[in-house]
Amino acid sequence: MILRRLLPPAAALAAALALTACASQPASLTSAPKPTWAFQQSDLPPDPAYRYGQLPNGMRFIIRKNATPAGTAQVRMDVATGSLDERESERGFAHFVEHMAFNGSTNVPEGEMIKLLERNGLSFGADTNAQTSFEQTLYMLDLPRNDAKLLDTALMLMRETASELKFDPQAVARERGVVLSELRDGQGWSRTNLEDQLAFFYPAATYPKRLPIGTVEALNAATADTLKAFWAREYVPSKTTLIVVGDFEPDAVEQAIRARFADWQPRPETPRPAEGKVDPKQKAKVDIHLDPSLSERVTASRHGPWADEPDTIANRRRNLLRQIGYGVVNRRLARLSRAIDPPFRGAGFGTSEVFKIGRTTNLIVDTVDGGWQRGFAAAAGVYARALTTGFTQPEIDEQLANIRTGLENAAAGADTRPHGALVGAALALIRDDQVPTTPESGLARFNQFAPTITPATVMAALLEEAVPLKDPLIRFQGRNAPKGGAEALRKTWVKATRAKAPAGEVPAPIPFAYTDFGPAGTVVSDIVEPLYRIRQVRFANNVRLNLKYTSLAKDRIDVRLNIDGGEMLDTRADPLATEMTGVLARGGLGKHSEDDLQTLLAGRSVAFGLGTSGDTFSTDAVTTPRDLALQLQLMTALLTDPGYRPEGEVLYRQNIANFFARLRSSPGAALANSIGGILSDNDPRFTLQDESAYTALTFATLRDRLADRLAHGAIEISIVGDIDEAAAIAMVARTLGALPPREPDFRPYPDQRQRRFTDQRGLRIVRHTGEANQAIVRYTWPTRDDSDLDDAMALTLLAEVAGIEVLDSVREKLGKAYSPGASSALSRVWTGYGTFTMNASVDLADVPATRAALEETARSLIAAPIDADILQRARAPLLERMANALKTNGGWSSLAERAQTQPDRLVRAKAARARLEKLTPADLQAVARRYLSPEKAVQVLVVPEGAAVP
Repeated sequence: MILRRLLPPAAALAAALALTACASQPASLTSAPKPTWAFQQSDLPPDPAYRYGQLPNGMRFIIRKNATPAGTAQVRMDVATGSLDERESERGFAHFVEHMAFNGSTNVPEGEMIKLLERNGLSFGADTNAQTSFEQTLYMLDLPRNDAKLLDTALMLMRETASELKFDPQAVARERGVVLSELRDGQGWSRTNLEDQLAFFYPAATYPKRLPIGTVEALNAATADTLKAFWAREYVPSKTTLIVVGDFEPDAVEQAIRARFADWQPRPETPRPAEGKVDPKQKAKVDIHLDPSLSERVTASRHGPWADEPDTIANRRRNLLRQIGYGVVNRRLARLSRAIDPPFRGAGFGTSEVFKIGRTTNLIVDTVDGGWQRGFAAAAGVYARALTTGFTQPEIDEQLANIRTGLENAAAGADTRPHGALVGAALALIRDDQVPTTPESGLARFNQFAPTITPATVMAALLEEAVPLKDPLIRFQGRNAPKGGAEALRKTWVKATRAKAPAGEVPAPIPFAYTDFGPAGTVVSDIVEPLYRIRQVRFANNVRLNLKYTSLAKDRIDVRLNIDGGEMLDTRADPLATEMTGVLARGGLGKHSEDDLQTLLAGRSVAFGLGTSGDTFSTDAVTTPRDLALQLQLMTALLTDPGYRPEGEVLYRQNIANFFARLRSSPGAALANSIGGILSDNDPRFTLQDESAYTALTFATLRDRLADRLAHGAIEISIVGDIDEAAAIAMVARTLGALPPREPDFRPYPDQRQRRFTDQRGLRIVRHTGEANQAIVRYTWPTRDDSDLDDAMALTLLAEVAGIEVLDSVREKLGKAYSPGASSALSRVWTGYGTFTMNASVDLADVPATRAALEETARSLIAAPIDADILQRARAPLLERMANALKTNGGWSSLAERAQTQPDRLVRAKAARARLEKLTPADLQAVARRYLSPEKAVQVLVVPEGAAVP
């Protein structure tokens, strides 16, 4: 797997930008010796709960005892090598070596590593994985149990990867196909756009020419000897750090690490090749990149030198000020995007490091097609006015409130942080020299510094880092060229940034108006069910409340709300009745716009939204004890007074336009947008409609469809976590419990629950407009709903078995696909409906061989009982997941959310493990015979537009 560490140039668009940045590099020869750990040269006190160590061979380790979730652990091996360590002829080698870690070593024969882990309860992909980026390769094992033998197995496998890989030529040849399939799957308009973007902004840097996936030419030229040479050169103890976070005693972990790694022989590090440069003088150029799948975006950028700012108290304060400054600018941009007639869909402003060779300041603007000029000008004006006229104290206060709450929540929940958060802090130390401090100390430093923060100090810090966007580099991407071309882009920027219009004061919103819903409701029933001790409360108005106190996450509460209706309101005559539910919250409330709510709720841990989920409308949130009352008020307000403001409609239509522009832009998109109609014989409830049907939707229509259910539909809410049960009951009584009477039960909807699986079998062809060599092969069989637990567990286990078999045949033996798989989906909503699927994303030329492999897998499952070892490998991870399911609030919420209206869920959960354990190879063979005959499958091939069907 390839992990690209993305540097967000603007907080508002962090997930969208692909300007990559990475962590530390070796110090230059003229630098002072680098300390073993960054905190050794910092005034920040490191978290003492971590144990930091180094073996005589130079390998470092970090150990942290943690019991969230209890009885589990995470093991990580970070090797400070990635694609930037490759020479021109080695492009993609770091990633190829990562793949070879699973393909044979001194003590683990090829193909046995995954099998060994599966037998121990780890699923490939979910619990066993690896990532390659520009500067690091990370190997990951999630241990479902905290027994010493399993830990020793994990450390043994890490050591095998570090120093014992074999690189058998035949294994290399097989794995090459898998790596090339991963490269192929990543090709398309998004990859092409990324490559053009990097080449334009960073023409003198190395990293645009070192994307971790590599090149077809270099991967095809790779041999066992050249890959082994790269591995031997780069995998040395001094570049390796082992991290173990979990429910183990640190002394025992350290002893095990030393026993496994002490005899790994040290070798000198090879200097990294030159990384090129980021040119601060690069300016006043324009790039226009067009593709039918690209939504319109304009970016203005300038580069500056890299700022060497070690992690210290002073620099954290400086970065806090900058965070606030960027936050204020992005808040202004967000406010404009929520106007009734917004100039842009979204915009963001920020500055990011580019490795250690420079930094880049960006203003990014996303617009509707053809709207670039208005949007670019509006965002440029916001940027220019902010840097000219400064910030206001209310704007600073809003940012401070959000930051303070985040720090307070982190401090309150410090003792129950999950493994992943603690591993993340350890990785930040070894990659980015970020000192892992305690949440409590971070809050204390903030509280000491916050009173000194003013608009002036924020602006000074921002100007110190942000590179002035004078004569910027301007990049346009979209479907159609901008009218007037490069000259129009430049003129728009110049005119907008010279404008003298005032920033304008934003009036403060009225106080939150939804705190009183009438007299508190009366509890008429209060019991504790016997299986899981979930407290079940019912109010006089028929609202049901399910409560479960846990200590799994200190100061955290999960809230889930279900309201009768959901997709049951969609009919053949009106298949899009609930389509706009997902943007209901973007229309705000009757007395507050969405933008007002952002200000009013600053510093509060609440969430706001509603969606459709089968036969209910649902919403969920993670909040805190101090904000639980507000969270319930928000949920109740959305039910009783949704705003239906036009801003939400605008957002919906913008998204629909982009969605249809990319309808068939990749095999995955084409399949996802076609499969519902194929499997349902074009039942309009499950079939994509014409674009005009979606653009015709309005909030007025949505109000008509939802009003009755929001006002009268049965309600069930669960509250799980660090709760005071009596206080939670009182809060619900004053909100949902205070509403007028609701229907006493969720409606059965017998007619609406009917969903046919097509009678048509055989081959169906779907066309995509992506790369000419990309295809998907998918076989789907009809099964049943989930009402029978024995069948449900058998199909679940059979899917795990089929997944192992497909992975072995299509990926390992044929080398045709990166991530083939199998799955079972049994519906609780649609009567009698369920599917079993096998699929693989492959090269167009490999479609016949892949079809044959999938069909052979199905036939083999029918022809003979499952091999005992494969059955163990499939069953063990499922059993471990069951054992760990109730070690998080999320697991408890899944049980509690419908505990009163669907009590069979509790019975099933209690019985599931025993049912899974008793399944035999003959049982699975019988299920396969019942459902998986190849002739019963709907076979879908997704192939390029215009290509012959193989």
